[in-house]
Order: sequence, then C-alpha cells, then structure tokens
Amino acid sequence: GTPLPSKAVQSSVSMRPSSVRAPNTSPSAPCSLARRISAASAVPRAAAPPAVGRWLLVCSGTVAGAVVLGGVTRLTESGLSMVDWHLVKGMKPPRTQQEWEAEFQKYQQFPEFKILNHDMTLTEFKFIWYMEYSHRMWGRVVGLAYILPAVYFWRKGWLSRPMKGCVLALCGLVCFQGLLGWYMVKSGLEEKPDSYDIPRVSQYRLAAHLGSALVLYSASLWTGLSLLLPQHKLPETRQLLRLRQFAHGTTALIFLTALSGAFVAGLDAGLVYNSFPKMGERWIPDDLLAFSPVLKNFFENPTTVQFDHRILGTASVTAITALYLFSRKIPLPRRTRMAVTSLLAVACVQVGLGISTLLLYVPTPLAATHQSGSLALLSVALWLMSELRRVPK
Repeated sequence: GTPLPSKAVQSSVSMRPSSVRAPNTSPSAPCSLARRISAASAVPRAAAPPAVGRWLLVCSGTVAGAVVLGGVTRLTESGLSMVDWHLVKGMKPPRTQQEWEAEFQKYQQFPEFKILNHDMTLTEFKFIWYMEYSHRMWGRVVGLAYILPAVYFWRKGWLSRPMKGCVLALCGLVCFQGLLGWYMVKSGLEEKPDSYDIPRVSQYRLAAHLGSALVLYSASLWTGLSLLLPQHKLPETRQLLRLRQFAHGTTALIFLTALSGAFVAGLDAGLVYNSFPKMGERWIPDDLLAFSPVLKNFFENPTTVQFDHRILGTASVTAITALYLFSRKIPLPRRTRMAVTSLLAVACVQVGLGISTLLLYVPTPLAATHQSGSLALLSVALWLMSELRRVPK
C-alpha cells in the first residue's frame, strides 16, 4: 500500500465526525447560533490564535457591563429620558443651557413627564438623561468591540471558516440588539389614553431586549472558553453523560430564571409582595390568576410574575444543589470540580441577594447587584459546561 495517501484519507475522515457531532456539544447556545458556534468551538486550537478567544471573552465582559448598566437605568426609571434615537448625532450630549432646555422640552411632550414626572426640575432631568445616555454610549462601545477586531482578525486570516460564520452571527446579533433597544424604548413613549398605569416600556420588549443580550453574552463566553480552555479527556461513562446532561438542563433553567427577571422589572412586580417565603399571609396568593384568559397572568399579572420568578429561582438552586451532590460521586479533574463548587457558592449568594432585595422593597444598589448575580451564575454554569464538553475524536 501507499501509507501517505491512506493517512491523508484517515485524517480527512477523522475530521468529519467532529463537525457532525459538534452541534450537540453546546446546547446552551441559542438555537439560531448553536450550529455556527459549536462548529467554531470544535475547530483545532491552531486554527484560532488565543487572541481570538481573549477577544471574545472581552466582548462578553462588555455585554455584561451593558446588562448591568441597563438594569440600573431601569431601576432609576431613566430609560425614557431620551425620546429620539440617532446613531451618530445622538452621541453628542447637550452643552449649553439652551440645549438642555430644548432637550427637556422634548421630554415634556411624552407621557412619562405628563403623568409621572410633571414636577421634575431640569437638574433632576439631567440625572436620568445621563443614565440613559451612558447606557446608549456603552452599547456603541459593545458594537465597536465586536466589529472592529472581527474585521482585523478576518483580514489577518486568523478565523477559520466555521469561526467566520460564528463571528458574523455575533456581529449581526449586536446590531439587532441596538435596534431592539430602541424598539423597546418606543413602547414607553406611546400615548395610551385607555390606560391608567404609569408609563413604562413593554415588559415583552424588555424581556426580548434582555434575552437577546443574554444570548449574545452566553454565545461569546462559550466560544471564548472553548478556544482558550484545554479540554479534559474524560472517560465517556454513563455517569459522566448524565452529569453533562444535568449541567445542560441546569444552565437552561438558570437562563430562564434570569429572563423571567425582565418581566419582574418591567411590571415592578418586586413591589407587590415583599415577604418571604410566603406572599403576604399565603403560600399561594388569591390574585394569582386574576386575569382572563389564564395565560395572560404569566406575562401581565405582577403577582403571577413574581410568583413564577420565585418558583424558578427555587428550582434553579435546587437543581444546582442536586448537580453538586451528584458530581461528588464522579472522579473529576480539579478545575471541573472547582467549577461545580463555584456554581453552588454563587447560587447561594444569589438566593440571599434575591430575598434581601424583596424584603427591603427593591433598593436600587441591591437590585442591581442581584441582576449582576444572575450573570455571574450563568457564567459559572457555562464554565462548567465547557469543562464537561465532549472531546472530538
């Protein structure tokens, strides 16, 4: 025989299964990005320099900053202070007294000022305006952090074909996230003559905006970790397979719990029942299903939304505890063991933050810390998934 051609054939054949199996290695990634991201993370490390992985981790950090800043903007009710959106023109803040008064007059034409802030002074307006301005400017920083290095790495030839698809998807999601943010703000600027509620953005659009940010964050972090962390060659036992599936399901539950927090914030549901573990004097409040049809309660009834968030939070910490206990029965590398232990520790802190936020009537610093804790919990869960990912053969 001719050994060189046979080795080449074997090499080409052995490369195919990894690209076929790869989509199953990252179930935490969003459905629209899962195939691209899985294929990219399965590319040999030599095909993507460490700089690409570090860049994606930095990008995930900028997204995390945007999520936290957006949460503070929502908690301080600053999100509707800028009533128009311009990609370039909106980067310049008012400088003179006349410019500030003109900006304030524009704000006075919309429902939030007329109904809620009719006695607001110009100084108070400047505070909420700068909060929203900071959030929007940080969003532009996030966009540049993705797009400019992507162009550089692409031209350098450091991106493999699967990685190019992944990077294009991430950059497209960044642009979509910006448009979704403005679409969300518009919902709070609309006149609603039949409504007696205070002006606020749609909780549906807020959840979509947060969900999109969490997807972007998770995808960037997962891909960065896949490129940078050396894979463990763990024996494919039945227990390890079950642990991997358990970790995937727990991560999905953590993601869903974080997303449900957007409905809590959008409806100010954290101010409805400020007691724990009961809601008022009852385990199940009387107005849990007060709206008709029943399905409407899960998205528009503040009582139901808070109840759901409590249930999801409890389910998450229960699943994490069970995951930790199950992992103790399996021999795992030190780094993987550290990830499991860290997940349980962060979960306990997050539960304490959530209960404290509720009992203290949602103070802004504590509520912002609780939201940051959800990102930290999701991050550690993704780290654990990366530690347990299957090694391509």
